[in-house]
Amino acid sequence: MTEHRFLRALKREPVDTTPVWIMRQAGRYLPEYRATRERAGSFLALAKTPELACEVTLQPLARFDLDAAILFSDILTIPDAMGLGLHFIDGEGPKFHHPLRSREAIMKLGVPDMETDLRYVTDAVRLIRRELAGRVPLIGFSGSPWTLACYMIEGGGSSSFSSAKALMWEDPATLHHLLEVNAGAVIAYLSAQAAAGAQALMVFDTWGGMLGPDPFIEFSQRYLGMIAQALKADPLTREIPLILFSKGANGHLEGLADSGCDALGVDWTIRLAEARARVGSRVALQGNLDPATLAANPQAIRAAVKATLDDFGKGNGHVFNLGHGITPDIDPAHVAVLVDAVHEFGRR
Repeated sequence: MTEHRFLRALKREPVDTTPVWIMRQAGRYLPEYRATRERAGSFLALAKTPELACEVTLQPLARFDLDAAILFSDILTIPDAMGLGLHFIDGEGPKFHHPLRSREAIMKLGVPDMETDLRYVTDAVRLIRRELAGRVPLIGFSGSPWTLACYMIEGGGSSSFSSAKALMWEDPATLHHLLEVNAGAVIAYLSAQAAAGAQALMVFDTWGGMLGPDPFIEFSQRYLGMIAQALKADPLTREIPLILFSKGANGHLEGLADSGCDALGVDWTIRLAEARARVGSRVALQGNLDPATLAANPQAIRAAVKATLDDFGKGNGHVFNLGHGITPDIDPAHVAVLVDAVHEFGRR
């Protein structure tokens, strides 16, 4: 069987048409997802029950001609496994019972055991791979060390992550220790997902763009590079494509492209043509339609898809995606329009 177009595109090899998947494709915009979540009782129960995680991972593939499945999980599984006590409050998002409020708390942290503390994730990966039966590849993922640290220090989401940034200015050595522990955990976590059957890996640096130019290089990019180098040095993960997505960090595409990753996700605030000119043939690009485009009518969605594909231009190495996750208000019928338009206009 020839390799799937999604994996070929990540390796910048020729494809029959541009592959497409959507960040948060298994999510609240789908009524079947909401029904499964209701049955699970809570978001965490859904994520921690492999059979249910498998069910919602596969739901969008039953509706749309997507080119990849992405493991249904959460980026905060690692800090939860470290004992920070993840929970979700309706309307407020993720919270930790034990945020990192002291140097002592940070120094006590260690890398969780993947086969015990995070076994539910690898069990889900194995189950999803079995159920996919080769239809499309499965993406495993993790949050980035900096993004995880933001939540761990702040105790939840934030518009500014001022506590994390204050630690960065006041005690950079302690923050670096936390980021090193997080990087070690991310490497172990992605390796465990690969061993369980993930065929591509992605790191979400959701809050990288919150950092200024020099802090980004020191506190985010440095650790993304550490992860890429470790995965590429390991025979288990060497051949598995790695995608880095640092939202809002368009000023750092060249540095990220030099990390050793195979592809960069880009948000919608930069032209694909510009991103491509800056990274050259070093990496594939993934993106980058504004998620809000899906709220427009089908004609407008088709036009925006064509414009995005035209912006990338001819040649290999493009995976179509949104510039960030799909929002819960979107009509699933509009997603079908997007997916079909990508395959139509992206045909070689």
